Amino acid sequence: MTYQATSEHAQARKALLKTKFFPYWLDNAQAPDPEPSLKDSISCDLLIVGAGFTGLWAAIHAKEQNPDREVVIIEAQCIAIGASGRPAAILSTSVMHGLENAARLFPQDIDALEELGKENLDGFRDTIERYDIDCDIEWGGELTVAVGEEGLADIEKEYELYKRYGHDAYLLDKDEVREQMDSPLFNGGLWSKSRSGTVHPAKLAWGLKRAAMSLGVRIYEYTPLQSSEHLKPGVRVTTPEGTINANKVLLATNAFAAGNKKIKTRVAAIRDRIVVTEPLTDEQMATIGWKNRQGIYDTRTQLNYMRLTADNRILFGGRLGYFFNNDTDPKADRSAENFLPLVENFYKTFPSLRDIRFSHAWSGPIGLTTRMAVHFQHYYDGDMIYAGGYSGFGVTATRFGSRVGLAILDGDDIPETRMQFATSLPGYIPPEPFRWLGAKITMYALDTVDAKGGWRNPWISMVEKMGFPITQNELG
Repeated sequence: MTYQATSEHAQARKALLKTKFFPYWLDNAQAPDPEPSLKDSISCDLLIVGAGFTGLWAAIHAKEQNPDREVVIIEAQCIAIGASGRPAAILSTSVMHGLENAARLFPQDIDALEELGKENLDGFRDTIERYDIDCDIEWGGELTVAVGEEGLADIEKEYELYKRYGHDAYLLDKDEVREQMDSPLFNGGLWSKSRSGTVHPAKLAWGLKRAAMSLGVRIYEYTPLQSSEHLKPGVRVTTPEGTINANKVLLATNAFAAGNKKIKTRVAAIRDRIVVTEPLTDEQMATIGWKNRQGIYDTRTQLNYMRLTADNRILFGGRLGYFFNNDTDPKADRSAENFLPLVENFYKTFPSLRDIRFSHAWSGPIGLTTRMAVHFQHYYDGDMIYAGGYSGFGVTATRFGSRVGLAILDGDDIPETRMQFATSLPGYIPPEPFRWLGAKITMYALDTVDAKGGWRNPWISMVEKMGFPITQNELG
């Protein structure tokens, strides 16, 4: 759908005139030089395909568990250039895309998943501290805000779940939430204070790269997987200028779905859009409050999420898109047109900042499944495992998913590998052109349902009954 320019949209268009359509996180002088590409034939115990969070966490787990294990990572481009360098990076204990999603999908395992999520977040923090990773981490908590009176029921329901499972959570009324974030849209809030906050995702990925290499992991960047074959046992992977014989292979390719053509039957590459402001002055900060610097989600159908960076820019995101044939890097998404509705919502949320400009705007690939959470696909009699399907909260959940994926790959009998999330698959997703048509109708419905209603409500209800909880938080 083309976004029609009117006088109402002129301010949003003006604010994007000098915007760089590239992730703010990756536009950083601290970015490390890439490792050389593979130009030889090598062998290893474990090959990890993909150097985003899943791959980096998996490499660290593998070497910490067994320092003698030969671990190799290959990356099609460079560290964190995919989804891991593009999220809002709001930290959460959830390992299944939110507490409500976990309770919906796995009610029989929810108690265990909640404990595992808290242990995972504590391990996440411990790893950052042990390897001295400088990643602008802040522990202000998560704040879910009700937009209008109609949003109050959502946060009250979520509050009951948070208290039931022992979270340090507080329900805020209209005055209390505006003490935290002074927006005219917010009528209430749910503040989960402990084990949550924000992080600079690219700095985290670069720090995990350094940690992995310090443990002896070999990393080859600009080395895409071209093909693979089963050696029975083991797997041979071919790259443009080399080959790798590996005893085991972990496919950490999420929305890119590299490794086997069947992966895409369960995973679609949906894009989520983000804008980042110029740094706010002290006076501008004073108009909105936000002294506790929480990561924030709202309750709109096409929700928005927001957070502060270390230099007091506001990151604001949440408008979805899909491009034909799972395109994970569409040039058409690097233009102002697709970001205008997001900027307009920003101004409605922060009317005191209507004159602010946006330094960066970008989109990033979400590995959407009917679960919106990690799952595992088995190939070559289990010698190759795909671990992916993160649709949000992935900065922390990838640590958990990579650990379980390794256990499955190694045949380790741990409680997690026997749980339903690890032993079953999400639903089938139709191929093109049905995937594109369904996505386009759904995205339009999400964009317009709050204002126009009508057929959009039953359509969204039908999509959710198919298994896609699309009105919940998309990206963490």
